[in-house]
Amino acid sequence: MIINCDGNTSCRRRVLILISVNFIWFDLGYTLVYMERETHYQQVLKDYNVEMSMEEITLAFHLADKFFMREHPGVLGKKDGNCTEHYHRILHGYLGIDVVPQLTNKLSSKQKQRPQWKAFDATIPVLQQLKEDGYGIGLISNWDLTARDVLKETGILPYLDHVVVSSEVSIEKPDKRIFEYAMSQAGVLPEECLYVGDNYYDDVIGSRKVSMESVVINPFASQGIEELTDVIVISNIKDLYTALPATKVLIGANNHDTNQ
Repeated sequence: MIINCDGNTSCRRRVLILISVNFIWFDLGYTLVYMERETHYQQVLKDYNVEMSMEEITLAFHLADKFFMREHPGVLGKKDGNCTEHYHRILHGYLGIDVVPQLTNKLSSKQKQRPQWKAFDATIPVLQQLKEDGYGIGLISNWDLTARDVLKETGILPYLDHVVVSSEVSIEKPDKRIFEYAMSQAGVLPEECLYVGDNYYDDVIGSRKVSMESVVINPFASQGIEELTDVIVISNIKDLYTALPATKVLIGANNHDTNQ
């Protein structure tokens, strides 16, 4: 588990505040689910006689994602041809590959196919444990109208008490109204909630507008988010679960006995 506070007092204070949390809201993409895009990309590169390890490709995708989250908020994941081309240029830059139009076109055509989302290995076990421990669980996601299909296909839906999707309510993170709407549906207050996501600029900034605490998932320690010093960072959703019985600090519910 990584708590990336870098000695920051406000971040340490946030760790302690989270002891009152009893409702956890999650982002969807790359928080609960993922695509095997790296595998497809590696195969496309091989078609052009470019050999790259899976580790190199995975890190490059991660850095490209974080670049877009930081420099082009609200764009990542949208179906826009110009943005897709720009994303591939950034991705290729991190890999040190020259931009080849044919390669970009082939990657773009693959992305137009319906993506196959999968739950992370730890997603269902963590959600199940949270439910058993009495936490409320919800989703607040910027997603198109396929969100509920993804939730059903990955087996996540039964664990969610409330689902709020931007395309259904016509509000996107980081607009505070989507967080306010979600809390009103769940009947909870900001101090009872924790938001868990992978996009600081949508998830943390948005949740803080309603005084909701948050945790960022970043699987490569501080890589890609070096500019952030005021937020708790964990490497994956499993870290959220492993912190529960041991310390009750990251997300301890107020109805739990801290001596257990």
